[in-house]
Amino acid sequence: MDLRAPANNAIMRIQSAVCQLFRESLYSQGFVEIHTPKLIKGESESGAGVFTTDYFGTTACLAQSPQLYKQMAISSDLDRVFEVGPVFRAENSNTRRHLCEFTGLDLEMAIHDHYEETLEVIHAMFKHIFNGLETRFSKELAIIREQYTSEPVAFTDEPCIIHWPEAMEILSETGFDIGDGMNDLNGAMELALGEAIKEKYGTDFFMLDKYPSAIRPFYTMPDPTDARYSNSYDIFIRGQEICSGAQRCHDPDLVTKIIESKGIEPEGGLQTYIESFRHGVSPHAGAGIGLERVVFLYLGLDNVRKASMFPRDPNRCTP
Repeated sequence: MDLRAPANNAIMRIQSAVCQLFRESLYSQGFVEIHTPKLIKGESESGAGVFTTDYFGTTACLAQSPQLYKQMAISSDLDRVFEVGPVFRAENSNTRRHLCEFTGLDLEMAIHDHYEETLEVIHAMFKHIFNGLETRFSKELAIIREQYTSEPVAFTDEPCIIHWPEAMEILSETGFDIGDGMNDLNGAMELALGEAIKEKYGTDFFMLDKYPSAIRPFYTMPDPTDARYSNSYDIFIRGQEICSGAQRCHDPDLVTKIIESKGIEPEGGLQTYIESFRHGVSPHAGAGIGLERVVFLYLGLDNVRKASMFPRDPNRCTP
């Protein structure tokens, strides 16, 4: 009955529209859609909680992302790939922006000169989504905005890329204790940074680049000029993160070294992943986007659960 309410029904139509526009943009930029396993041997994301299940006498995990398989697709000479599929996170996060199961919009692509090529592709894709929503789905947006007030997302024509040191300087000037400037952002920091970027650059949509290596996953490429930082980025709408990405480490010896330095055993599925690089793989980069979080923030909803037809959180596994 809840989904019969006009605004709630329109939210589901906007969720569908975001997937449609995502696919349109990437198909037009030469991508191929792939489908990867959701039952896997081990964790795909270090640091993210994982659901486990019995798999004929052995333990399997529900995939936290298609990360390793996207990269193996690149090593198979599928130069540009994307996937729309479920993502599972066993994190006891009872916040208004976290779910235990959500839909991931993932992409991965070979790069030629610099990973900013990927940022340009992502920026073009989001521009297509933002413009498409406002022009082709204005009826649905009008219904939703009668109940949930929001304005179209402001964005720049070219990617707005903020580097980590600049972000730390902004937050320090705003009054935050950033310590040595090498720790991850909390929610209050993200919101404050979003407000400052909006005031300085006039955009709700920006990319924060050069995260410290210590707080990024093992497959992230270190910055070749300063290993304290990495060739990785998060993307924000209205001061909240919707996407995480990076240039991936495609050197099998280096990625093995990073895995061991993080205390992870390079066995099982990880060993297959590493071996796929030994046969030659193009430098590559990509991103993972949370569909429900994009819808939630674009529409100015008060809770990400309203952007999910059947939300899954630590307290809900039905209907």
